[in-house]
Amino acid sequence: MNELVIVNNLTKVYEKKKLALDHMNLAIPRGKIIGLLGPNGSGKTTLIKLINGLLTATEGEVFINGKKPGPDTKAWVSYLPERTYFQGNMQVKELIAYFSDFYSDFRPERARQMLANLGIDENARLKTLSKGTKEKVQLIMVMSREAQLYILDEPIAGVDPAARDYILKTIISNYNENATVLISTHLISDIEKILDEVVFIRNGRVILQDTVENIRERKGKSVDSYFREVFAC
Repeated sequence: MNELVIVNNLTKVYEKKKLALDHMNLAIPRGKIIGLLGPNGSGKTTLIKLINGLLTATEGEVFINGKKPGPDTKAWVSYLPERTYFQGNMQVKELIAYFSDFYSDFRPERARQMLANLGIDENARLKTLSKGTKEKVQLIMVMSREAQLYILDEPIAGVDPAARDYILKTIISNYNENATVLISTHLISDIEKILDEVVFIRNGRVILQDTVENIRERKGKSVDSYFREVFAC
């Protein structure tokens, strides 16, 4: 089976009858870097949380490797949330120890090398680091696992442009060919060069899933330009 994630008829209604996902259907293949794209409120983060088992669906199902989100799937998924969640008093080296203990697929030597490349001191406490550096540390922890699915929610939003290329290189060089990276981002022009496919979401539904190559060939436009046309932004 080439699909890593299957989404069937997935619906999520929050309190006050706010519809976040509307009978969504989606198949996410293995071995691809996929952009999850849509305007604010389109349902991207809700979908991500449902895949991670952080929310319960109102209707429909999600399957990862044929299993519903739970303890088994958490061992396969490496998740980078939009907001930093590490405790400020922790040292970077304590994060490495924590991830090493918690995830059997975590590679501490990989994390240390990436930290060294960015000049981040392992002895530093998170509360002393800038917002952008904290986000780099969090991405390094996530990408130092040998996961099957990496889910990155706005991985470059809080970092300076000079660091974005390094972060993109980190993403493409730290996952195996059978793994998939799902990236939710607003910075499409910065990230489309590493994408294989894109999924456009509007009002909780998938309105397009295609390869970047097809969009460029058939539409004669970049993904960023086509996104702006579709969503009139």
